[in-house]
Amino acid sequence: MSKTILLIVGVILVFAGLIWFFQGIGLIPGSFMTNNLTWAIIGPITALIGAGLVWFGYRRKSA
Repeated sequence: MSKTILLIVGVILVFAGLIWFFQGIGLIPGSFMTNNLTWAIIGPITALIGAGLVWFGYRRKSA
């Protein structure tokens, strides 16, 4: 995978994970995910995976 794709996918996963977490804990209302512990757990895991992709993409040398 190219460096740019890793960075873009990583950033999207970080934002999605944060949104899922905040919905899961009830800070962002209006969804089936609101106040749902499952999403409060899945969100940070997704954000950490995204952060890992960003870190890996940032450290990867350009081809």
